[in-house]
Parts: sequence; structure tokens; C-alpha cells
Amino acid sequence: MTATTTSTTLTFAKALNTALADEMEADPTVVVFGEDVGPLGGVFRITDGLTKRFGEERCFDTPLAESGIMGMAVGMAMNGLRPVVEMQFDAFAYPAFEQVVSHVAKMPNRTRGKVKLPMVIRIPYAGGIGGVEHHCDSSESYYAHTPGLTVVAPATVQDAYTMLRESIRHPDPVVFLEPKKLYWSKDEVDLPALQARWGAGGAAAAGPRIGRAVVAREGSDATLITYGPSVPTALQAAEAAAAEGRSLEVIDVRSLVPFDDETVTASVRKTGRAVVIAEAPGFASVASEIVARVQERCFHSLAAPVLRVTGFDIPYPAPKLEQYYLPSVDRILDTVDELQWEEA
Repeated sequence: MTATTTSTTLTFAKALNTALADEMEADPTVVVFGEDVGPLGGVFRITDGLTKRFGEERCFDTPLAESGIMGMAVGMAMNGLRPVVEMQFDAFAYPAFEQVVSHVAKMPNRTRGKVKLPMVIRIPYAGGIGGVEHHCDSSESYYAHTPGLTVVAPATVQDAYTMLRESIRHPDPVVFLEPKKLYWSKDEVDLPALQARWGAGGAAAAGPRIGRAVVAREGSDATLITYGPSVPTALQAAEAAAAEGRSLEVIDVRSLVPFDDETVTASVRKTGRAVVIAEAPGFASVASEIVARVQERCFHSLAAPVLRVTGFDIPYPAPKLEQYYLPSVDRILDTVDELQWEEA
């Protein structure tokens, strides 16, 4: 007798689309809006079909005014709705940044917890798509540095689904960073089982991802710590290193704020070496913070300084040059080679 499988092949984009539809079905207070997210379905088609299914009052287009979009979302969240807004591209969100910092992040503190802002700010971010300026920024450090915001960056199809549903149900504002170059990645997901667990009890039943990192690949010689668009690259580097006899563990951080020190430090204490990988410029970055946290907590376990592979401290380059800017397998392996192996 053959076991029945319910696995479905989903793209990262379709997983996000399905998560939005499932949450809108489960909770009538969830509303989705932004530039071109209505009948068009967004520039990346993440909201495809939502207007047709739920109507123009639940999924609708806005003017090209990011500050106005964010201000409207604040008012909605204050009055009982759960807005999910799309900023279309990473750098397009900068006009809304004042609203995010001054109101979205501060409202619960300003009101001593009396006013919550359950909202999700979806931001397609990072490079790898041959985009031009204002279309490929990695802006996570701005949000991670702002107290009051939860910041997440899924890297797998399953996490795209589960973390978006968890973010929508989160009581506080979530900046949801979507790696653009992963939109077309595919994986097998047991979608009916995930949907059943969320319908039965929400985040607790489905297993929390916000605040928890995951070991994406086990290893013993060094730890690669990364998130979002750099996770597949780190896994490819670990595979290449294995062919040369070196065992690299890969940690997918997933949640930038809150940060899972426990999982990260346990890995580094085991391996004794670490490399942090991220697309954003390295200076004053999330990668810098991770290096500092690992150094402080794992100092006596380290056989070498914690190193980084990041984007360069320049504006995002033209499409023909982005292959040199982005962390690559070769850059990662070259950095791993610098971890003082001869002194072990």
C-alpha cells in the first residue's frame, strides 16, 4: 500500500501569495495595499488574484506615495485592522522611513502599551536580479537599528509561508524582508499540513520562526552565519568545501530582530570558527552586530577571529558589476581559508 503524499511544489513567490490569501480568509481584519498590488498583483505578482477573490476593499492600489501608505497603515492598525503593506522595492521605502521610525516603532511605547500596531511592512529587497539603483538595496540595518520593530528575512519556501502568517498575527509591527532573487526558487512543501496547523491554533501550533534561527546544514569545522538571499550561496559554499574535505555548518538566522543568540553561539562554540555573510555593505551593518555578539559570547571558544563576507561600502553598482559586489561562493571559501587553520 503506497503512502499518500500531500507535498506541493511551490515557488517562494507563490508561498507568500498563499500565505496572504490564507490569512485574509482566516481574518477579515487583514487588508493588503500598496502600489500596483490590486488587479495587477504587484510587480512580482505576490498579490496576484487577491483583489478578485477578496474585493477592492481588502486588496487595493494606492497612490505612488510611500509616506502616505505608511501613515494610512498606522491609522488602520490603531483602529482594529491588520494592514499588510508592500513597499514595491527596497529603496522605494525610504520616503516612508520617517513614519516607520517616528510612529510605527514608537507608538506602543509612547502609549505605555495601550495602542498596538499589528502591521506588516513587506519589502522586496537585496540584489541578484540585475536591477538598477533604487531597486537592489539591502536596507535591513536601518530597521534592525530601530527599537520597536521586529525584522525578519526568510530564505526558504516554507519559511516564506509560515513566517508571513506568523508576522501578520504578530501583535507588533514587523518589517518583512523578501529576497527578490529567491522569488522564483522552488521547493516541496506539505502545504495542506501547514494550513491545517495554522488553522488549528496559529503560530504556536505551526512552530515559531520569529526569534529563532535554524541550522540549515550541519558541520564541524566552521560556521557560516547568514540570512535571506545569502543562505543559498552559503549552502553552495558548504557543498564545495565538503568536496575538499572541510565541514561547514550553515546557520540561517531568519529573524534579525529578535536575534537568536542561543542557536548561533551553540554552533560557533562547537566549530570554533565563524564567517558572517550578508549582501549589505559591511560598515555599521547587521553583519557587524552578529560579529560583535559572537565575539563577546564565544571568545574563549574561538580558534580565529570572526570574519565577514559582505557587499562593499559603495552604492549598489550597475547590473553588469553586481556579480563582483555580491557575496559569492569563491569569496566565502577564500574567507574560510583565512581562519588560521594552520594554528589549530
